[in-house]
Amino acid sequence: MDAAALVECIEACFDCAQACTACADACLSEQGVQTLVRCIRLDLDCADVCDATGRILSRQTAFDPRMARTALEACARACRLCGDECDQHAQHGMEHCRICAEACRRCENACKNVLSAIA
Repeated sequence: MDAAALVECIEACFDCAQACTACADACLSEQGVQTLVRCIRLDLDCADVCDATGRILSRQTAFDPRMARTALEACARACRLCGDECDQHAQHGMEHCRICAEACRRCENACKNVLSAIA
């Protein structure tokens, strides 16, 4: 496996987890927070999946490609869902959602890059 792609993915996972957590927090301070419940939920779920995936990929001793594949697939999917939701709110001027959507896209792509390298 390409070490640079792996490092990029781990960093993207942790960056995305942070962006999602910050987005959820910022959504809570918006007027009409009830319209952002789905966004907040997806932010928090995506943050958890990204954090777990980053930790799984960081552990290289007795690396299990099947476990990594499962985590990467879940992470890419979570990032897709969260990014799509945040894109909708970003179109209405929510900067924190724009930042989160970008982090989700980067993480999704990084996960897919590593997935393509795993046997």
